[in-house]
Amino acid sequence: MPGRPGCRGLRIGLEHCGVAADVHQGHDVSLVSVWTNLVVWTDGFAYRWWTGKISAKTGRRLYRVYGVDNPITVAHRVAQRYEELRKASHWSKGVAERTS
Repeated sequence: MPGRPGCRGLRIGLEHCGVAADVHQGHDVSLVSVWTNLVVWTDGFAYRWWTGKISAKTGRRLYRVYGVDNPITVAHRVAQRYEELRKASHWSKGVAERTS
């Protein structure tokens, strides 16, 4: 499996949570593509993904950051974010059913 350390474990953890994901590698970073606006990336030391929130103070995106030492816990957190995004999705019923 291509990817930096931890990507394979995260992908497997997501599969156990019922979430399909793709791993992409390049330029010393691996990306785990999960859903629209949900891409987890790692440099081999930490996982990072956008929480969907913007800092009121700085106006910048807020990210979750977890070490790569526990991909199963990270998979559960990413799966929770995935469910939030799916519930908020404006996709048609047919598209939502095909991606379930």
